[in-house]
Amino acid sequence: MKRLSGILILFFLSINGFAQFVDYVNPFIGTTNFGTTNPGAIVPRGMVSVSPFNVSGSDLNTYDKDARWWSTPYSWDNSFLTGFSHVNLSGVGCPDLGVILLMPTIGEVNADHKAYGSIMTNQEASPGYYATDLEKYGIKAELSSTKRTGISRYTFPKGKSNILLNLGLGLTNETGAKLRIVNNQEIEGSRMTGSFCYNDGSERPVYFVARFSKKAEEFGVWKKMPEMQAESAWSDTDGQFKYYKNYTQELFGDEIGAYFTFDTNTNEQIIAEVGVSYVSIANARMNLNAESNQFDFEKTRLQAKEEWNNILSRVKVEGGTEDQKTIFYTALYHTQIHPNIINDVNGQYPAMESFEIRETKDCNRYTVFSLWDTYRNFHPLMALLYPQEQQDMVRSMVDMYKESGWLPKWELNSKETHVMEGDPAIPVIVDSYLRGLTDFDVEAAYSAMVKSATTEGKKNKLRPDIDYYLNEGYVPLMEEFDNSVSHALEYYIADWNLAQFAKALDKKDDYRKFLNQSLRYKEYFDQEFGMIRPRLANGDFLQNFDPKQGENFEPSPGFHEGTAWQYTFCVPHDVKGLTKLMGGEKKFVNKLQMVFDKGLFDMANEPDIHYPFLFNYAKGEEWRTQKEVRRLIDTYYKNAPDGIPGNDDCGTLSAWVIYSMMGIYPVCSGDTDYAITSPVFDRITIQLDPEFYSGKTFEIITHRKNKGDLFIDKMMINGKKQNSYFITHKAISEGGKLEFFIKK
Repeated sequence: MKRLSGILILFFLSINGFAQFVDYVNPFIGTTNFGTTNPGAIVPRGMVSVSPFNVSGSDLNTYDKDARWWSTPYSWDNSFLTGFSHVNLSGVGCPDLGVILLMPTIGEVNADHKAYGSIMTNQEASPGYYATDLEKYGIKAELSSTKRTGISRYTFPKGKSNILLNLGLGLTNETGAKLRIVNNQEIEGSRMTGSFCYNDGSERPVYFVARFSKKAEEFGVWKKMPEMQAESAWSDTDGQFKYYKNYTQELFGDEIGAYFTFDTNTNEQIIAEVGVSYVSIANARMNLNAESNQFDFEKTRLQAKEEWNNILSRVKVEGGTEDQKTIFYTALYHTQIHPNIINDVNGQYPAMESFEIRETKDCNRYTVFSLWDTYRNFHPLMALLYPQEQQDMVRSMVDMYKESGWLPKWELNSKETHVMEGDPAIPVIVDSYLRGLTDFDVEAAYSAMVKSATTEGKKNKLRPDIDYYLNEGYVPLMEEFDNSVSHALEYYIADWNLAQFAKALDKKDDYRKFLNQSLRYKEYFDQEFGMIRPRLANGDFLQNFDPKQGENFEPSPGFHEGTAWQYTFCVPHDVKGLTKLMGGEKKFVNKLQMVFDKGLFDMANEPDIHYPFLFNYAKGEEWRTQKEVRRLIDTYYKNAPDGIPGNDDCGTLSAWVIYSMMGIYPVCSGDTDYAITSPVFDRITIQLDPEFYSGKTFEIITHRKNKGDLFIDKMMINGKKQNSYFITHKAISEGGKLEFFIKK
């Protein structure tokens, strides 16, 4: 059925005169300007991604992972390659993973990556495929993958050729590995990962089995010897790499690796396949056996391409420029990387916050939940376009609660990293439920939410500063540069969502309780400045307040990674209430417009990315949303390596531009209405999932007299006039047609 599905998609595309969806994906978008994506080979939601690793070992590189904070295995600006890593993160703000590196070389084996690295040229990337030439060796390297395995094809020159496996080098801050050469075609082992954002407690090993298509003439292992003192006079390997030829016992250490050497003819190709698991070496071998195409690189590459074509076909856009289509489909591509599966082919996975092995039978178990970012737009987008995936993600989060006692905040490989703010799993789960994705343990989810919203601070892993919040309605500034206001604003959004959940479950008392808590953001509103301002424990507002402090990641009292301007309108659950506090719609609109006019808005900062859509809440001012959204798209999103305005945050900035180019946006998670703006494309066709929604397709059609026309003159929904600048999720999920008539 899968292959038939791919064939039908290609047929659908050909008869409609539309290029394949994968042809509009540029994996190099976001690989500079701190977008932190990489162009490596991956399939949708894959556990494995095979990425070029070029952030270590040479002054030729612009960015080095050890010279500054760095959170990606690849940078477009760099040219010195030291291998291809097999488990990686995309669009995150902290370093982790980026391990299990394979590197092809020729000549004598050298384990020092600074010596064996090569300049990379002629890079090429498309969904499920990456290739580059290694200038130093005359080797062509090509990469592809399945869900749990990576495959590499190396085209060697004539002579002595090597494939190195480096377990010492990686992006993660953790060290420690083991390996064992099974025979002259296979090796197994593990590598420690963790310490995400330099926080302890998220460590976990990743296991692997690697096989080669040709038997090696020679093989061995290496380890880096320590710097010696007095005994250095008797050692030839003091501080050097020590090699162990034909060694087949287990080897443990921090800087260890293995080499396989082959006699190759001109342009001879050797294939490497690597299976990965977070459970065991045995499971890594099982994954490899189950997903291997027996070293058939082209078959694997074609399967990956078909998977991507299938997943990207959920939305078809027509009109617009070739660059705009590329921006759109690359963004959609980036939303299909994380969260990714962590369960093996037998359903086994590591339980949350433990090393116990569990098994999932009826759905995938997902990992990499950057929830502070993704709850705002990414998960609502998944609920609309990929509801089965989103429902499985909700199930994963609820199961994490059952396994550890708490919902996740920023989960990575079944470990809690405790990064960022608030209680962000609540809005994700509630929003999904209200959009009709209800097949999960609802009562367990509700109990988990109430626990984090009511448990005292010393026992609360998600809201450690909740005590003052419950008693006084806000979190006071207790240290010069704490994140107190950011914490509280996230709690208000979470509590408002919890109130909506309680209402849907007919828990009336809880509804009133949590709704009242959510509206106490007003405790922070300072009439002197007309904005949110940090407060002290005695009730006073912070003195010497600078609303612009916090720009460019400088420390800011009360705010995390932002300024008061980027948080003041971060009350999406009560825009009308905030409007009233600011003195009415006119003052609200003027202040909001000033944020854009004076450059106080940050396109790469999640708390303010809904700002341009807030003009829709003021009647007659909706044109400002249309103007600002289009300006932001045209300014910050490009078909180029710097084409994302900053850290993609696991697809959050990509989700923003997908929604914005389609002409709809979910302003507040838990509110299933979408704000409307003018679409970029002439026609957008959303294929609705019949397992979840009653409609077959939803079309968004835009009529323009002239190419540059931007502003909405009138709208029609299924042939009837649409006056509201909001549309319900229900209206879209039932299928139909939304038409825009655009004027200059």
